[in-house]
Parts: sequence; structure tokens; C-alpha cells
Amino acid sequence: MTEILVTGGSGFIGSAIVERLLQGGHSVRVLDDHSRGTPRALERFGSRIEVVCGDVRRYEDVARAMDGVRTVYHLAYVNGTQFFYTKPELVLDVGVRGQLNVLDAIESSRSVETFLYASSSEVYQTPSEIPTGEDVPAVVPDLANPRYSYGCGKIVSEMMTLHYLRRPGVRRVIVRPHNVYGPRMGYEHVIPEVMRMIGDESRGFSAKQVTIRLQGSGEETRAFCFIDDAVSGFIRAAERGEDGQIFHLGNEDEITIRELVGEMARILGIEVTAEPGAPAPGATPRRCPDIRKLRALGYAPGDSLGEGLRCTVEWYREDYLRRTQCKPGVC
Repeated sequence: MTEILVTGGSGFIGSAIVERLLQGGHSVRVLDDHSRGTPRALERFGSRIEVVCGDVRRYEDVARAMDGVRTVYHLAYVNGTQFFYTKPELVLDVGVRGQLNVLDAIESSRSVETFLYASSSEVYQTPSEIPTGEDVPAVVPDLANPRYSYGCGKIVSEMMTLHYLRRPGVRRVIVRPHNVYGPRMGYEHVIPEVMRMIGDESRGFSAKQVTIRLQGSGEETRAFCFIDDAVSGFIRAAERGEDGQIFHLGNEDEITIRELVGEMARILGIEVTAEPGAPAPGATPRRCPDIRKLRALGYAPGDSLGEGLRCTVEWYREDYLRRTQCKPGVC
């Protein structure tokens, strides 16, 4: 019997969780339509995993993928800030309709014992406390702002996890990750966006001095969590979290975006001047989680911007050059 189902398993975080679960000796099935992830992310696993190509918005696909599994990691969602603004209807459709189908399939299942829902720090928008604890209220500040389609869908799905899924014997755990990063995370996040700007302005990283324009002042802060640490946190919560509990996943090392750009520039060996630009409507000025609840389960994140940032910057440098077919000094 397949032990674990990962929805969105070909995505950035999902495929990393799949890899760690396989390393732990688990049998794993993935449900994904590969609209955000890629089948290539799963090719290295070969026949060690079962892949169901399907859409969480279709109940039949979800029920087929869930047949016989004991644990469900539900990560299928549309992320990336640009999509919050440009495709809010898709974000809500995948998020809410997908969640309803997953929970209905669990209600009908006789095998599922654990359900982990991957929520987001976006449920807080601009949190009232830093570091932010799990008891800080989740909010949707402005229904007219499409950015909040993402956070709103996560809030609705958290409510459904706790109050719609009522089948006895199912342990429900919610994880709110904060700014997970690493190679292959896509280009809709701050680190790859900065890498793209530096690559464009430096002619393929060949110039030694460049100027880029940020989205915002550069004094906004985040606390970045490397993908390896994030995977450890997800699995720790799934295995040890009590029913109905919410856990913050991330790192407590807060850094400004300007400081982040400086660290990336140092790795690249390029002097980067970061000029302020217009902030995106509804952008959050500060974000840093309180992770004491997950630490109590044994979670111990490493250096947030050490080796992880170096390998991420190097990966995106090579990916940029490959995508643009650009050779340093030639572009």
C-alpha cells in the first residue's frame, strides 16, 4: 500500500518533500497536473514513486490518487506574487475548489490517518506583531485587491481543514511556511527576480558594477528559510504535530531586502546599487515568524543565508545563462 500522497509533488517544495520521504523509506504517490511544477523534477526518482497526472479541481483525480494512502501532504496551489495580481480567479479556483475535493476524498477514505495542509505566512498580510506567533489574527485587509486572493484562499482552506474535515481518526495539521527559498523555486520570488535584474543589467553577469531598481524601498524585511530546512519542518509537523495544531515554519533571522541584495552581490562578485522603486499594492513591510512551537517538536533550522544562498545564487546564475543562451562578456 502506498503510504503517502503529495499533491503538487512536482513543484519546488513538493518535490523536495518527496525526495526526503523516499530517503526515509516511505512509499510515495504524487498528484500533479504539472501546470506549476515540472515532470522533470520527478524523473530522478524513477519507478520509486507513483505519479498520478491529474488536477485537484477534479474530484475523480483526487479520489483516484488518494486510494489506499495513510498520509496526505496537500501542497497543490498557485503561488508566485505576480499570479496573485494577474490571475486571482485561478488562484482561488485551485486553492478553494482543490481543498474541497481533497477534504471530501478524505471524508470518503477509509485509510487516511494524517492530513497536513500547507498554508502560508500570507494569511497575516501585514502582521501586527514581529516575530509573528500562530495566534496573531489572519486577515484580508482589502477585498478589492487581487493580491489577497492567495492569502484569502489559504485562510478559507485552514478553516475547512479544522471545521469541514470532521471524519474521526484523521489528524489535521496546518503548516504556515515563511519565505522558503532554494534552487528551482521558479522566477516569481524575490531572490530569482533580483538575479534576473542583475543578469540583465550586467550583460550576463559580466559587468562588475550595476544598478537595479527594487520593488519597494529595500528596507522591507523577510526571514528566509532554505528548502532543506523547510522540508525537515514539514515532515516533523506531519509526524509529530497534534490534531488541530498550526505551526510556523521558517527561520527567525530577519534581513532587509537591501541587505539580501548585498549578500547576493558579494557571492556574484558584482557591485550592485539597489535603488528604491514603487511598492506593489498590499506588499508587506516586515515578515518574521516565531517558530517556538515547531522547535518544540525538534525542528532546528540552519544558517538561513549561508551555504543555502550561495548554492541558490549559483544555480540561478547558470539557469539565467542557459535560458538566455548568454556567455559572460558576450551578451
